[in-house]
Amino acid sequence: MSADYPDEPWRLAGEAFVSVWSVPSRELPRLRDVVTPLTVGGRAVVVTAWIDYTPPGQLSYHELLATVAVRHGWAPAASITEIWVDSEASRAGGRALWGIPKELATFELDRADALTASAATDEEWIATATFSSRGPAAVPARARFSVIQAGDGRPRVSPVRARLRPRLASATWTVNPDGPLGYLAGRRPLLNVQLTDARLLFGALPR
Repeated sequence: MSADYPDEPWRLAGEAFVSVWSVPSRELPRLRDVVTPLTVGGRAVVVTAWIDYTPPGQLSYHELLATVAVRHGWAPAASITEIWVDSEASRAGGRALWGIPKELATFELDRADALTASAATDEEWIATATFSSRGPAAVPARARFSVIQAGDGRPRVSPVRARLRPRLASATWTVNPDGPLGYLAGRRPLLNVQLTDARLLFGALPR
């Protein structure tokens, strides 16, 4: 695998399988001081996603991530707390360009239905999940949000623009309780969505 990566913004394509969780703020992984979690009644919103990046995007790889909704004015924003990829280029680029703490993992994906996926590092298994589609896909939609990471002690804000077709899904997760996503073990997501025909523009446009 090569560690060469494109300049930002990255133009990516693929499909994502997203779960939304409610987690007591005291049980969250520690966020960097540059961001503050968005909480309601002492609970924070965690969004996890399995993503299968494919052509015609600039890079093709698999990804598992967890993000926490954070405060950033009135616009939607998230901070990535855990993330794994099976691409050296994605790992190197994510860290260098945006301060995203990407690690390498091995993925097994079965797309016979919607998705059956598992991820593990050389030291431990992380999680497995099965998603099943529910109903037809909606009309294409557009979304804009920011990813905020720490950079030299200051917030590093990266814009993300997306076009996708959402589709409701059901999901069953099994999370290693002693692993990095252990704070989700034994919990059930509030919502599961399959995002098809996704196109992402990740990062700032050249000035």
